[in-house]
Amino acid sequence: MAHSGLLKKLTLVVIGMFAFAFALVPLYDVFCDVTGLNGKPSLEVANASQNVVSNRSVDVSFTTHSQQSAPFEVKSHQYSVNVKPGEMAEVKFSAKNMSSQARVMQAVPSVSPGKAAKYLHKMACFCFDQQAFEANQEVEFTLVFYVDTELPEEIKELTLSYTVFDISESTAHTTVEAKHQAG
Repeated sequence: MAHSGLLKKLTLVVIGMFAFAFALVPLYDVFCDVTGLNGKPSLEVANASQNVVSNRSVDVSFTTHSQQSAPFEVKSHQYSVNVKPGEMAEVKFSAKNMSSQARVMQAVPSVSPGKAAKYLHKMACFCFDQQAFEANQEVEFTLVFYVDTELPEEIKELTLSYTVFDISESTAHTTVEAKHQAG
C-alpha cells in the first residue's frame, strides 16, 4: 500500500513517454516545415510561373545516387543550370536498369539548403511516379521546373538531389494482393 503512490506516478510517466514517442514523427515534420530543415520538396505538380525576375539568377545543381543495392544508374545531362526566378527550365536525366531483371525505381528528391525546398517547383519529374524498367533498359526523363520569385535574396544556389530506390519487391507484393482481391 505504501508504494501505490509511486506506482501511479511511474504509470503516468510510462504513458507520457509513450505519447511523446508517438507524437515525435508529426512534431518532427512540423519542425522541419517551420525551420526549412530536411529539404523535402513538394511531390505535387506545380502550376506554371506567371512572372520572371530578369535581374537575378540562381544556380541549380543536380546530384543523384542509388540507395544501397538499387541496380539503377541515374544521372543528369547537365551538372547545373543557371536560371532566373520564375523562368521555366528543362534538364534531361538518363536512367538505366543495370540488372538482368525487370525492376521498379522510385526517385526521392531533396533540396539543399533545406529552406529553399518550398521555392523549387516541379512541373514534370520522374520522381512523381514509380518507374518500371525492363532488364538493362535505359530511359531518358525530362525534369521541368522553376525557382519561385519569392526565393530569399541570400540564396544564390541550390542543389536538387535524388536518391533512387529499388522498390520492385514492394510493388510485386502490391500487384499480387490486387490480383487476389480482384479474383
